[in-house]
Amino acid sequence: MNKDTNQIMALINAYKMDGLGNNFIIIDRREDSLEINKAKIINLANKKSLLFDQLITLEREENNIFPIKIFNPDGIEVTACGNGSRCIAYLIFKENKKNKISIKTKERVLNAEVIGEQNVKINMGRAKFNWKEIPLSKEMDTKEINIDSLEKEHGYGFCLNIGNPHIVFFVKDCFKINVRKLGPQIENHKYFPEKTNVTFAQILDKKNIKVNVWERGAGQTKACGTAACAASVAAAVKGLTDKSSNIHFKEGNLQIEYKEEVFMTGPVSKVEKIKLEI
Repeated sequence: MNKDTNQIMALINAYKMDGLGNNFIIIDRREDSLEINKAKIINLANKKSLLFDQLITLEREENNIFPIKIFNPDGIEVTACGNGSRCIAYLIFKENKKNKISIKTKERVLNAEVIGEQNVKINMGRAKFNWKEIPLSKEMDTKEINIDSLEKEHGYGFCLNIGNPHIVFFVKDCFKINVRKLGPQIENHKYFPEKTNVTFAQILDKKNIKVNVWERGAGQTKACGTAACAASVAAAVKGLTDKSSNIHFKEGNLQIEYKEEVFMTGPVSKVEKIKLEI
């Protein structure tokens, strides 16, 4: 029994995985439909004994498609997680040895392929640029968003949706930015009715970008797949890079190809089984 919430606690089997330090707890609900609610997720996040950027539940298979639900540490369900989806694909591959896996998020179906030992490629679908689809609170030029006069120091933001909302700023040195200060300020700005992910991107050359990411509901993270896609697409649209680029995080990089759809390739960790009290 949790004394704070008066909830009955259950000890369940779960998995721990990461993509370039982007940490996930995965709960398999295919056999046991344990209730997962906001209070339970927040309680788990507050323990600090098992840090995670997102908690993902794997639901019962439907016609060879694997539905998942994605939750931030604040207990809010979100629509996309690129690295988490790649981890799910690898987890399923380890079970059935089929290297092509379809994953259904709240927003779209993602087709993934395991192309090497712990290396997964995933089709993230089309990027959306219309202000209503991002969404923004009002119509504006999504390629030149001014957030509280930040353009004086950091330029205009580029907004798009890659399964979830993003804003990307192109700066000279992304790790000189105080993302812990600016991240929540931008995430919760009035322009973003569903909040937004925030990326400060540094162009290294036509094929390489370094990024510093603030994820909505999670804070500063070591890596973020949809942020990598957003930065690569925004850079290509602005003519700063080619349509294929490497996005560099502190623990490695992701390869992004921007065609009609956006493809992301990169490593995932091994699957670690854990016991979770929730």
